[in-house]
Amino acid sequence: MDRAGRPDRRSLLASGLAGAAVALAGCSSTRAASSATSASPEARPTTPATALARLMEGNKRWVSGDLQHPDRDPNRRQLVAQEQEPFGAILSCIDSRVPPELLFDTGLGDLYVMRTGGEAVGPVVTGSVEYGPMTSDTPLIVVLGHQRCGAVKSAYTSLRDGKPLPGNLQAIVKALQPAYKQAVREGGADPVETMARAQVKLTAADLRSNQDLAPLVGKGALAVVGAYYSLDTGKVEILAGAPS
Repeated sequence: MDRAGRPDRRSLLASGLAGAAVALAGCSSTRAASSATSASPEARPTTPATALARLMEGNKRWVSGDLQHPDRDPNRRQLVAQEQEPFGAILSCIDSRVPPELLFDTGLGDLYVMRTGGEAVGPVVTGSVEYGPMTSDTPLIVVLGHQRCGAVKSAYTSLRDGKPLPGNLQAIVKALQPAYKQAVREGGADPVETMARAQVKLTAADLRSNQDLAPLVGKGALAVVGAYYSLDTGKVEILAGAPS
């Protein structure tokens, strides 16, 4: 203390350093706890039912905003650097508002993701979808359509009016033609939404029955699910193929 009874500069410096040390120790403990938590990821789902349940649980968190952001840190990056075992394969649209990893609240190494306009398929896309189930026992494929799909709307208008789209966009129109024909047969107040849902169901059915995936589906090792995402609510609706 100085003569006036105030703490001297040396005492203030010592107490300040002590406080800083306590604060740093607290931060270190928090980081250590966080690292310990992230280093213990949930077990990988190995059946179609448990894989779909994991995705739907993540979607519930997305809808509510109670997100976990799992498997998104350096520890996870190192864990999957040499080998991957995704539990799901998602074929979705290219729409910027429909990112599968986010709307299912999953992380690094959890999903194979293929994205094409309107979930249009061809040999390369089909081969990409088949890759997980045929090489790493991925038990679930989800074909994910969505509300207000621009690709579906463009294809619907092109086919209805008989006006081809420019460049390679016409390939998308051609791939979506079966869904257009089904939508015309079914009718309804919103034919574009009908077509979008038809595209999901038709694509999922085609994948489920193709010569390479059908045996896996037949023995229960794989499910091919058709699903639909609401831009308004964030909720994923199962349309077809849910495992029992």
